[in-house]
Amino acid sequence: MDTTQKVALVTGAHSGIGRATAIRLAADGHAVVCADVQPTDDTVAQIEAAGGTAMAVTLDVSKAADWDAAMAAVTDRFGGVDLLAAVAGVVNRLSTDTVLELTEEAWDTVLGINAKGIWLGMRAVIPSMLARGGGRIVNIASLAAHKGLQGLASYSASKGAVEALTRQASVEYGRQGILVNAIAPGTVETPINSAYLATPDGAAASLATTTIGRWGRPEELAAAVSFLLNEGSFVNGQVLLVDGGWDVSGGVSYDSTTM
Repeated sequence: MDTTQKVALVTGAHSGIGRATAIRLAADGHAVVCADVQPTDDTVAQIEAAGGTAMAVTLDVSKAADWDAAMAAVTDRFGGVDLLAAVAGVVNRLSTDTVLELTEEAWDTVLGINAKGIWLGMRAVIPSMLARGGGRIVNIASLAAHKGLQGLASYSASKGAVEALTRQASVEYGRQGILVNAIAPGTVETPINSAYLATPDGAAASLATTTIGRWGRPEELAAAVSFLLNEGSFVNGQVLLVDGGWDVSGGVSYDSTTM
């Protein structure tokens, strides 16, 4: 491979924001490792059809052994990792996600993937980045970490942890050439949101409080990830809200005639 080409590992690359990010980073000229617990062959095929370089890796981000195996495979092919886009995440589909009704199993599952998975990912790639003279990491948080959203107890907690881990890693490794940031999406048209957006109440509520009057697209989130991994050379320890103006709206309905 071209020694100037960077290697980007993208988790959650099977679909949604992860897939869009993998495709975008390949278009940026990077070799892309498409990692997911589900198959990423379609993502790899699309990248290769466009002339890019990619490989598929099976990865459960909540399992340290999976990270060890993934890094071994990536190092064997590309020599290491320069960029990490940690996109993989889940919402609680095992129980009602309120403080009283949330089950321990659901809590462990959501926190295991969304929070522990971020920690394990950074722990796995940072040694490689240090050996290669630096790197960049973007973790996917959520606007749910900034607001109290009904029925998202475990998810909100997990994404708050993502932001805290992002800040911590940025402090620990910034002077060693590793920049660590996060992106907090609002409502994006992805499989993780499909059930909610398919309901009339969910669709109406999410659109009403978005100041630009529409949901986000995975490609728009991928563009933000691309900026932080490529151009954002003086950005470290930050959480970039890419939410269509939801946060600034303060929850006000922009469809209201009484606003």
